[in-house]
Amino acid sequence: MRTDLTSWVNLTSLAKEMKNKHISDLFNQDNDRFSNHSVQLEGLLFDYSKNLIDDRVFTELVQLIEQTEVCNWRNKMFSGEKINATENRAVLHTALRNRDASPLYVDGQDITAVVKQELSNIKEYVEQVRAGDITGSTGKAFTDVVNIGVGGSNLGPQLVTGALKSFSDNVLKVHYVSNVDGVQISETLEQLNYETTLFIVSSKTFTTVETLTNATTASTWLTKQSGAKQSIAEHFVAVSASKSNAVNFGIKPELIFNMWDWVGGRFSLWSAIGLPIVLYLGYEQFCQLLEGAHEMDLHFKNAEPENNIPMLMAAISVWNTTFLGAMAHVILPYDECLNMLPDYLQQAEMESNGKSVNWLGNVINYPTVPLIWGGTGINGQHAFYQFLHQSNQVIPADFIGSLTNKSGLENHHNTLVANMIAQAQGLMTGFDEAQVREQLSRKGLNAKDIERITPHKIHGGNRPSNMLLLDAVTPHSLGQLIALYEHKIFVQGVILGIYSFDQWGVELGKGLAQDIQNDIDKDSVTAHHDSSTRSLLAYYINHPLSKSNKVIQSANRV
Repeated sequence: MRTDLTSWVNLTSLAKEMKNKHISDLFNQDNDRFSNHSVQLEGLLFDYSKNLIDDRVFTELVQLIEQTEVCNWRNKMFSGEKINATENRAVLHTALRNRDASPLYVDGQDITAVVKQELSNIKEYVEQVRAGDITGSTGKAFTDVVNIGVGGSNLGPQLVTGALKSFSDNVLKVHYVSNVDGVQISETLEQLNYETTLFIVSSKTFTTVETLTNATTASTWLTKQSGAKQSIAEHFVAVSASKSNAVNFGIKPELIFNMWDWVGGRFSLWSAIGLPIVLYLGYEQFCQLLEGAHEMDLHFKNAEPENNIPMLMAAISVWNTTFLGAMAHVILPYDECLNMLPDYLQQAEMESNGKSVNWLGNVINYPTVPLIWGGTGINGQHAFYQFLHQSNQVIPADFIGSLTNKSGLENHHNTLVANMIAQAQGLMTGFDEAQVREQLSRKGLNAKDIERITPHKIHGGNRPSNMLLLDAVTPHSLGQLIALYEHKIFVQGVILGIYSFDQWGVELGKGLAQDIQNDIDKDSVTAHHDSSTRSLLAYYINHPLSKSNKVIQSANRV
């Protein structure tokens, strides 16, 4: 049991004591606190000094990493052992970016060779599309790419292409369709010319209902526009582990790129799932993304726990959540190009570690991962930072920024960085009663008004945060950053004793939705539903407005 470990017991005791301390006091007691509690790699600074951690807590967190055998589990993952035990699968997203090209065998197959071949296939295809050598059904070069997928098949590529817009040569525009709400795909298709549009359908099984619904709508639109069903073969490619299902859809076998069961969807952007990234940025830029991730892999493999950024991030997260009781964690990118990062990390962490049973299947009696949320920094300051500063909940934060000014507008970037650093400072130090009274007095308020207003302006501070500073947001540094969070999530799972690479909660919802969809399609309510679900279904099925949906659907099929 995790709770029986000496480090766990000691941390439980220390948490009670540390809750009565203030982070600012820890800085006052240690002039070297920043250097003692930060790690710098080439192009990346990780500062975790603004956490409620003293030397004793730090020592026990390192012990926790060692006693939960994080390094052993890390080695198992990299070597291809089937650590995804509930699905009997290896976990090898790291093999997708293994730039050392050293052989790695899983079930007798050299995974490195398989990945290398698939990258070669991607490179060849993308270069022909970008050069106009592969065209649509009328011979015109592609100008637009529509990526149809959901979850990891969407969020990863969308994060990367959005973050790296300035590295695109604009040969191709990329659009994303993930929501089964027809508004999204309708609005996307309205702006496109069928002759110059390429569709990517990304689904491991090629049975994901949301993805296939959107893909079918896209193929119907295409065939109506072109007047020929055969045009699907010229305008659609697939990323899937099920070639037969993709072929049945109408996609050429040679235009089906591989997914493997040893890559989880939310860790798959390094694979053919990243096809929209390669089409948008070009193959060389994609390789830089892989290089950055590989560098972080090497750091994770080789650095000692005391200086291992993913291990430290994970241990601090467990400290803040499991021991100190913070039930949420906010992601605050101070770089507009990283605006998708909170959404991406929300899925990556919560779908991985949002579990309540341990490796043995026993119910866990301690908090696992926090709720992940967030938004870009400056916008957030005028939206939800009030909650971060003065609510009665302590929400640890990750501030993420860059040193380089991309816009060319120096004052803008200086203001951006000043705000980021100031917010981290304010969350930590707060603004106590004496400071408030002095400020109000300087403004000339009388004693009565000072007494009345003071409680409303007090900020308790003592709110922890990490700071991640990149030299610049580039394909290489973005690869580093994403891989860093991937490994943090893995270490979290090991420390907590939970499996990070399955997602049975997602599967449950899919199954239930299919049953309900069948009822809607049949215009009848089956008895096996609970009374609430039966009532809602009956209301929907029998309502005149829902009847109109069927008329529209039938017309679209004609």
